[in-house]
Amino acid sequence: MTSLLLDGLPVRGQNMKITANLRIESDDLSGQTSNSEAAHKGFKPKTLAVTLTIRYSDKSFLRDLMRQAEATEGGGQRKTYRIVNDTADGFGVRQVQFSDGVSAREDDSLFCWRVQFTLSEKLSNPERVEKRRPANAATAQGAPGQAVGGGTSAAGEPGSTPELSGFESTLKRVDDWLGSGQ
Repeated sequence: MTSLLLDGLPVRGQNMKITANLRIESDDLSGQTSNSEAAHKGFKPKTLAVTLTIRYSDKSFLRDLMRQAEATEGGGQRKTYRIVNDTADGFGVRQVQFSDGVSAREDDSLFCWRVQFTLSEKLSNPERVEKRRPANAATAQGAPGQAVGGGTSAAGEPGSTPELSGFESTLKRVDDWLGSGQ
């Protein structure tokens, strides 16, 4: 029997099934060739797809679930829950938010609702690592040549040249070599 607790409160119902998913983003780098290279673009937050049934006679279970799904925190943000579940624990998921909606479909032959909802991981390990990394410093871009309006450089100082990145300096060497007629 599967149990699911959100901030210590049980999600109540029968026949609960949870499907965990980790989406890995990548881009195809092959262009028009048969190359199989792909660019890794990171891991997306893990999701838990939950399905269960709630008997019509237990409609308070559905009301409780809807209250949890609609709960907000300060500033109107969706509430983040601490989750207790074996599948979530196996995937390393500790905190979740409701996402992608909640649906309840009537099943008259069984006199119950078939309920589905998705929980998305909040503050995942990749997200924490990304937040700890120092931000990339913005670099000023400059173009070769002289600025319009006089003998000042792009940096605004007479005679000074802007510092070029590694790629820009390589391009400058190629440009200089081509310009010299070699």
